[in-house]
Amino acid sequence: MSILTTQGMTKRFGGLVAVNTLDLVVEENSIHSVIGPNGAGKTTLFNCITGFYKPEDGGVDFDDRSIVGLTPDRIVHRGISRTYQNIRLFPNLTAMENILVGIHCHLKSGFFGIVLKLPGTIKEEKEAAVEARRLLKFINMDGKGDLLAKNFPYGEQRRLEIARALASRPKLLLLDEPTAGMNPSETQSMMDFIEHLRDELGITIVLIEHQMRVVMGISDIITVLDYGKKIAEGLPDEIKKDPIVIEAYLGSGSAAEIH
Repeated sequence: MSILTTQGMTKRFGGLVAVNTLDLVVEENSIHSVIGPNGAGKTTLFNCITGFYKPEDGGVDFDDRSIVGLTPDRIVHRGISRTYQNIRLFPNLTAMENILVGIHCHLKSGFFGIVLKLPGTIKEEKEAAVEARRLLKFINMDGKGDLLAKNFPYGEQRRLEIARALASRPKLLLLDEPTAGMNPSETQSMMDFIEHLRDELGITIVLIEHQMRVVMGISDIITVLDYGKKIAEGLPDEIKKDPIVIEAYLGSGSAAEIH
């Protein structure tokens, strides 16, 4: 059963077509990777799905309902969350505070409830703190909630950013190059963690990633973009042998495969 579909989705920037009539189907409870050379339109695709950009043409459906034209906060409420290619934590907030930012979209207390410290507000804040601690434990950062985000090593900052995204209770999580800048050990840990999100929490993952070892190791299906168009789609074993994909990555005349 599909959870996300795009139909002929097109996004232009002046004369540049960043995403070109893209048809995409993401199956529920899958890890679906989107790969392609730099400038292929991958992050633009994420921005269209999450409401930062509005496509000029085509549709985007999530849970069988159109989300085209919705603001990013309303799309988060629908159940889509994301991370970014460059880490966007609040560096001078603690790990707990960063996660609480993600939880905030589900809090119901208003301004007066906070100022007057109404019982319902206090109860909600306590529940949010419990949830934040649970997420810290889930990402193996239990006991580090009071440390500033900027003081964590790179791999933990990546996991913390994912925990903040999880705090909004997504059904669909978009990860933009989650292993960028990681060493081999950190990369393997992140691969295991992404599979854990799918297997233990039942969250569907759409992944942008340049490390082919990661893509081939954890993907259920791979979509390949080049100049905004889908040029291939299939299982990892099919994609790494596809001559069109090899040419897009390595240039014409190369006999190498993507591993």
